[in-house]
Amino acid sequence: MVEEYLFAALTAVVVVLLLELCVLRTGLFKRPAYWVTMAIVLGFQVPVDGWLTKLDAPVVLYADWAISGLRIPWDIPVEDFLYGFAMVTAVLLLWERGRLAREQA
Repeated sequence: MVEEYLFAALTAVVVVLLLELCVLRTGLFKRPAYWVTMAIVLGFQVPVDGWLTKLDAPVVLYADWAISGLRIPWDIPVEDFLYGFAMVTAVLLLWERGRLAREQA
């Protein structure tokens, strides 16, 4: 059985990738600024998410049946990284699409 959060996070990643590659086509993934942005997001996500999900004193608890159990680094469920990628990338794609639409108008 695929864990619920893992399935949702993977689905979100696939939807965002397909949205960019098949619909929006902003070229965002080709830009170094996007990857720098994602590195900055990751740089903040790791300490905050690590603190929230640390197994010795968690603020956020996940049901064992909902996640894969793979945690990297500092007890962060891998699903959190997938979800974060999808969420931030979706916002940036829609922002970029809006900018392009305004420039063409």
